[in-house]
Amino acid sequence: MGELRGSTILVVGASGGLGHQISRLLAEAGATLVLSGRDPDALAALGLPGTRVTADLTDPTAISDLVASAEAVTGHLDGVVVAAGVVAFGPAESLRPETVQTLVAVNTVAPILLMQAAHAALARSASAGRAPFLLTLSGVVSESPTANLAAYSASKAGMAAFMTAAGREVRRAGIRLIDARPGHTETALSTHPIAGTAPALPAGLDPAAVAARIVRAILTGERDLPSAAFVPAAPAAPAPA
Repeated sequence: MGELRGSTILVVGASGGLGHQISRLLAEAGATLVLSGRDPDALAALGLPGTRVTADLTDPTAISDLVASAEAVTGHLDGVVVAAGVVAFGPAESLRPETVQTLVAVNTVAPILLMQAAHAALARSASAGRAPFLLTLSGVVSESPTANLAAYSASKAGMAAFMTAAGREVRRAGIRLIDARPGHTETALSTHPIAGTAPALPAGLDPAAVAARIVRAILTGERDLPSAAFVPAAPAAPAPA
């Protein structure tokens, strides 16, 4: 994209750990933000400039209305960041149907519907000479499905597969789809699962560093951010004496 000043970007899940960090960096880069989440108080507590819109991602009509509201702020929509998601832990055989349905509704269906709802607005942005994008966060589990996270892994992998295929289709409209797959990141997501209890997890990635890598990808025109893109660089070897 190269330049964010003057662009309008919708951040879905802006009150989450990564959503907040990404929103902060986008605001610092000069983007006009539309910040969306479920809790208006959490959105207000972000302390970031922008329009705040609450939305229920399990409601297709709410998703369409959210995109329309975002475009109406400035008359154009140039980017969408989908940072919303839910997680559940536990053995595959004990997953309750409603848990699976919620995981798929939020992690798979909602990003698909957001892409569909935003397509026309993003295509208009491209026609106006801007470089529109939609970014999703499927995470490392879409590359390496994880035991005791089977349904969560499946919900994220399904979304990643859709975005990979759809990205090939929407290129001709000038729209860039980006999927980011960072490893476990130190956000609060694992502390409030919709089912089960998180096991002891190793130290995760720094959310600020992950957000910075994602925003760099937006700025530099990248289309894919595999888990390897988030591995911290090894320290340089000391120069010989």
